[in-house]
Amino acid sequence: MLRQGLTAGFAALVLAAGWSQGQAAAAATGAAAPAAAAPAAAAAPAAGASGAQTPVQVEAAAAKGTLKNPYSDDNKDIDEQGHKLFFGLSCNGCHGGTGGGGMCPPLINDVWVYNGDDDTLFRLVTLGSVALQAKGYTRRGRENVVAPMPPMGPLFTSADDLWKVITFIRSAYDGDPKYKFGSPPPPPPPPDE
Repeated sequence: MLRQGLTAGFAALVLAAGWSQGQAAAAATGAAAPAAAAPAAAAAPAAGASGAQTPVQVEAAAAKGTLKNPYSDDNKDIDEQGHKLFFGLSCNGCHGGTGGGGMCPPLINDVWVYNGDDDTLFRLVTLGSVALQAKGYTRRGRENVVAPMPPMGPLFTSADDLWKVITFIRSAYDGDPKYKFGSPPPPPPPPDE
């Protein structure tokens, strides 16, 4: 029964993300997607229903390293909105109801598979892991990952909604505080003697 539910949930996610049959099969098996298959996130969609920019549009226009969350993780109202969006977009189906993991990595510990900074998280959710790697990002951490992260950006009606989900993830973080926003910078070199 659980397997049927997971299969149905994955099928719904595949349809919602606009994956081709080849991309879905690759994601399900962990294999590389067929070369001819273009990710759904590659096509720039129209602005969201409210006229706000979508995550795909924001990601495409921003230079690497420039995306910053406008919300702080102690904002309870934004945190609650982000938690509702997390469930509404079925993020919990893979990452667990509190972000603690499931068939995909936990989002609240101190292991960031790519990095935990705002820019990387926004792009990872928007593009998915395959397109993120195609843009030069590499894995930094390891978790028990069953499938690649699908491109979820096209499912959000606005970039603001994605920032709210990231705010929820930050507010639920339960790992080492120095890793909350990704890998800390290396310590400065010792002074010359």
